[in-house]
Amino acid sequence: MFEDFRKQILDDSFKDDDKKKGFNGNLASGETRYFLGLRPFQRFILAFLLLLMTIAMGVLFLIITARIVPPA
Repeated sequence: MFEDFRKQILDDSFKDDDKKKGFNGNLASGETRYFLGLRPFQRFILAFLLLLMTIAMGVLFLIITARIVPPA
């Protein structure tokens, strides 16, 4: 079983397939890729809102379980 894995690793057929397709691992010139299709500022806003929601849910959980009591 492991010999088959070693043979597959040593086999260069995968590298040849990439060369045939013209894939070199780089983005085409002028092409910009964004994580989840969002620009950096949009990702920051999304992360900030996620942080605020986590804080709000944590505080609400602490109030519901009576670990903290809001001043009356």
